[in-house]
Amino acid sequence: MSKNIVLEKAISFALRIVKLYKYLSEEKKEYVLSKQVLISGTYVAKHAKEATQSDLKSTFTHEMQIS
Repeated sequence: MSKNIVLEKAISFALRIVKLYKYLSEEKKEYVLSKQVLISGTYVAKHAKEATQSDLKSTFTHEMQIS
């Protein structure tokens, strides 16, 4: 199986978003904004992973466009 650079970068980005969420909620006591950042930031990795696991080319294309 070859490396998927897009998926690796999306997961790396999601991990940085989780760290940002922790910082905003614990240090700055910002709960609403931090939750929205978490949801939006991890959304990209979720759809990139779904795209790489799809069997159909049309599903892959659709999921990558969403992410």
